[in-house]
Amino acid sequence: MHHSNMDKLTAIILGVAILIGVVLSRKVFLKKRHIKRKLKEEFPQSWRNVLSQKVLFYSQLNDSDKFLFEKRVQRFVATKTIEGIDTNIDDTIRLMVASSAIIPTFAFPEYNYPDVRNVLIYPNSFDEHFQTQRFEGHREYITGMVGNRFQNGIVILSKPDLIAAFDGLPHEYNVGVHEFVHLLDKEDGVIDGIPEALMKRQYVGPWLHEIKNEMEKIEAGTSDINPYALTNNAEFLAVVSEYFFDSPEKFKHRHPELYQFLSTIYNREERVSSAKQENLSA
Repeated sequence: MHHSNMDKLTAIILGVAILIGVVLSRKVFLKKRHIKRKLKEEFPQSWRNVLSQKVLFYSQLNDSDKFLFEKRVQRFVATKTIEGIDTNIDDTIRLMVASSAIIPTFAFPEYNYPDVRNVLIYPNSFDEHFQTQRFEGHREYITGMVGNRFQNGIVILSKPDLIAAFDGLPHEYNVGVHEFVHLLDKEDGVIDGIPEALMKRQYVGPWLHEIKNEMEKIEAGTSDINPYALTNNAEFLAVVSEYFFDSPEKFKHRHPELYQFLSTIYNREERVSSAKQENLSA
């Protein structure tokens, strides 16, 4: 009798396990089919208008690169959950988020942030407890954050700061790019300002030396780079990357050596030269 009960229990557990497996497999299959269908859809003209008006990086690309950017936007929006927390979001916000992710990885067309599942849009900047309420004496200062530990796979962005970064004009700041650069930095397992997944080993020493030199200039007040870059090497990389992508000409003029390092890290020079070549042969 005891053996019979055990056999029944084993059969039930096995049946439940198979059922869960079938349900999960079906879920994965349906999600993949949904993504495939979304990627086959024609890119909406209304989305193209938003990118042209709001995303300076996109507006400066040639036609073939614009097409590639649009495909990447479609894939990001189809594969990630972008949702507002106590605030409404629309396609414009979703396009700003997707653009933030694609700009620093544009030279790596297959990359789609495998560890990111959710992007949460907050109505304002927030404190370390994720509170956005404004009490007297209450300091809010976080405009974006990459989740870790229990929040792994989550990116949090402040809606007004995201909108301010994407107004079609050059800037030295972009909260979205900042946070997605942290995620790229994290690819090698640690957010430390040395994106080893993108950087050849021989560049690490010179890059650290360049960080030290530029930090000294910021401290001396002879650099126009946001002093937040002094926080640590990881914040330095994210801050200078915002500037590099949002005002490349100004950045190149004021920080030529730093520009060369970032061009190498993000494979930017190769992309720019191939685009120029394409325009010449057109």
